[in-house]
This record gives sequence, C-alpha cells and structure tokens, in this order.
Amino acid sequence: MRPDWDSRDPLSTECEDRYSRQVLFHGIGTTGQAKLSSSQVAIVGCGATGSALASLLARAGVGTIRIIDRDYVESSNLQRQTLFDEADAAQSMPKAIAASRKLTAFNSQIAVESRVADLTPENIEDLFAGVHLIMDGTDNFETRYLMNDFAVENTVPWIYTAAVGSYAANMNILPGETACLSCIFPDSPKGALETCETSGVLNSVANLASSIAATEAIKILVGAHDNLRTTLLSFDLWRNERAEVSTAKPRPRCRTCGERDFVHLRGTQRPQITLCGRNSVQIHETERPINLAEMSRTLMPHGKVRHTEFVLKFWRDPYEMTLFPDGRAIIKGTTDKAVARGLYARYIGT
Repeated sequence: MRPDWDSRDPLSTECEDRYSRQVLFHGIGTTGQAKLSSSQVAIVGCGATGSALASLLARAGVGTIRIIDRDYVESSNLQRQTLFDEADAAQSMPKAIAASRKLTAFNSQIAVESRVADLTPENIEDLFAGVHLIMDGTDNFETRYLMNDFAVENTVPWIYTAAVGSYAANMNILPGETACLSCIFPDSPKGALETCETSGVLNSVANLASSIAATEAIKILVGAHDNLRTTLLSFDLWRNERAEVSTAKPRPRCRTCGERDFVHLRGTQRPQITLCGRNSVQIHETERPINLAEMSRTLMPHGKVRHTEFVLKFWRDPYEMTLFPDGRAIIKGTTDKAVARGLYARYIGT
C-alpha cells in the first residue's frame, strides 16, 4: 500500500520558514514537504536508534510520529540515546513519554503519540493503525519478525535498522516489490547474539544507522521511489568495512511474502516471558490494568517502592522490578524465567 496523501494544501508561511533549507533541496521541495507534513510514521523502540530516528523525522516535519516502547530511561542510556537526560533517568521515565516531551518541545507543529507498550500480536493492529511507514528501533528479531508479518500482510513499507558494537545495518522492505526480512533471514539467528548489553555500542554507530534509515524514510514518504536503495547495507565503523547484499527481489518460496504464512502475527512462536537484556526478564501481561498507587502501598512493607503515574519501581534485594500500568513487568537481577515468574506471582499476583 503506497502512502496516499492529499498534498494539495500549500505550506503555511511558518512551515515554509521552518523547513526552508529542506524545501530548497531538489528532492523534496514544497510538494515533498507537504507530503511529510501529512505523513504518519510508527517507530517501534526508542533506544539508541529509535530516539535518533524520532528526532530526525520530527525535525524534518513528519506530521505524526507514534513512538512505541516498553522500556524506561536508565543512566546507562544517556551515552547514546539522544532524546533523554539525567532527570528522565532519575525518574525512570518511560521512554515513549520522555521522547514525546522532547520532540514536542522543539517542534510543536507535529503530533507525537506515545505508546508505553510492548508490541504484540494482540495490539499490533491498534498500534499501527493508519501509519504510512513503520520504522525499526528495536533490538531483537522477535519483534522485527512480527513487524515484518504485519507489513507484508497489510502492504505497509517498513525499514529494518540495527546497531551494536561498531556495526550498523539498514534495509528497506517494500512488500510486493523487494525482499522482506524473512527472505534475507529465513530463521532467527541461533545461539548467543551480540547485544548492546554484552558488546556495547558506539553512539556514532547508532546515529549513522539512524541517519541512513531516516533518509530512506523521507524518500518513501515524499514518493522518491526511484532513489530508494534495494540492498541490505552494513558498516563496521571500527574496522572500516562496508558490505551490501541485494534485496531487490523477494526470495522464491519465502515463508512470509511468498507463502503468506504469518506465524509471528498469529503469536504461535511468542513466549509469554522473554529475556530482555541487562540481566533481566520481561513478563508479558495483556489487559491486566494495575493501579500503581494502590500497588505501591501493597508493596511498601516488602521493600523499597517508588512510583509515578507511568511506572512503579520495587526493590527487593537482589532483585529490582519495574511494573507498568498494563501489568507488564521487567524483573532485573536474574535471567531465570522461573525465578522471574515466581517473584511476579508472589508480589503482583497471578
């Protein structure tokens, strides 16, 4: 589904002034800027790549940016996640909320929608409703395959972006035209994978990956189809290496775009409990609203508690629990799923 905008309305004088340097660029112009202003983009994950993507697209004048993120700001994020500051970390502010506040502070002309949520098969239709483009700011293939299933089934373009260590990668997925994620990676990578938690990441790598992705996004949104790159592009900035693999055509008999078997969208391969880095386990709960103020009073006799309207933090040595209003929790201090589920059942209930 190609984005369908009504770009007949001229830009306001204020918009013309704000985006004048971008409008002067021959690939965008007034018509392209009007298309950007009427575009809706979803960014899944607001970490290093996601926050840079959000900032670039907001400054470029993308009309509606929907930020979907399940996590909260920590001090270790500040080295590379450019939308956050020390106050956000001190308050354990949900990233989607903190990002929304920063974006609207420097561009009040756009709409920023924050969704503090874990993208799941149950909520994906709602979270992606009405968007023209999906951007990848995640750090795991489980969510990327889910996005890929949705994009292919609904013919919505999306952009794969990755950054870890000194490595950056980017790929455009145009359903029905180019290879999809499953064409290039038929199965999720096996064994131990490098993550930002285990291998670190250079902030310059995250910004490079995001800058490339944001440029490809603008091409899609303004309709510059002939200028889109049809390769999986990767860089290793530390080793000065660059590689490209063609993604110009779908792979024959691809499970997703060929056979249209959307296993991730059906949720048949999604665990209720997942590891999420930082020596942590995430527990997924659907439609289990929790009153954080009441829960704070309940937990107070059992350990240190702090809460805001967005998140509750509970410390019970040697564990730290972060609880969200939808019932989802991140248990820090263990990678044992049984231990995490036991702590959740003991203090939150089953």
